[in-house]
Order: sequence, then C-alpha cells, then structure tokens
Amino acid sequence: MEKRYSEMTEYELKQEIARLKEKARKAEQMGMINEYAVWERKAAMAEAYLLDVNDFKAGEIYRLKEEPDTFFKVTHFRGVFAWGYRLGGDKREEAVPISLLKKS
Repeated sequence: MEKRYSEMTEYELKQEIARLKEKARKAEQMGMINEYAVWERKAAMAEAYLLDVNDFKAGEIYRLKEEPDTFFKVTHFRGVFAWGYRLGGDKREEAVPISLLKKS
C-alpha cells in the first residue's frame, strides 16, 4: 500500500520526486507529452510537501514557475495548495501546489 505524500518523510519525498521526474523524462523522450505533464504535476505536488506553507502569504502575488509571464494572486491556502486566480485572466478561482509559486 502506498503512502500519501503527507505521511512521507523528507527522504521518502525526495526519492519519490526523483522517481517521478525520471518517469517524466522517459515520457518526454518518447514524445508522450500528456504523460510527461502528468508526471511533472505529480512531482510538483510531492515537492509542495517539502515546503512550509507559512513561507507564503494570502493576498500576495507570485509568478508561476511553469509560466514565468503569468502572475497568480493567492486568496487562501488549503493544505499545500494555494487558491486564487491568475492576473489578467477571467478571475476564475483555481488551486496550484505551493511548489509552483515563485516570488516576483
């Protein structure tokens, strides 16, 4: 039975991230872009559990690491996910793992 990311130690999370990134690399080499995106997103979720949500603030604006020209305004947090909206977009609320947030 697999553990949840929230139950893993730092070492286990780092091992899982390496495993997921390797799967993403192989999928990319085989031209399987959708599969690549899935493995990359799973790795980003695992990486979020290595960060402290208290290092981020609601009301702040962050760049998205995957989209450097896109800014994300955080309204609140739920676990390791930041909820908010993209600036310049339709203000539709969405959630991103905190590992994808970068100070502007």
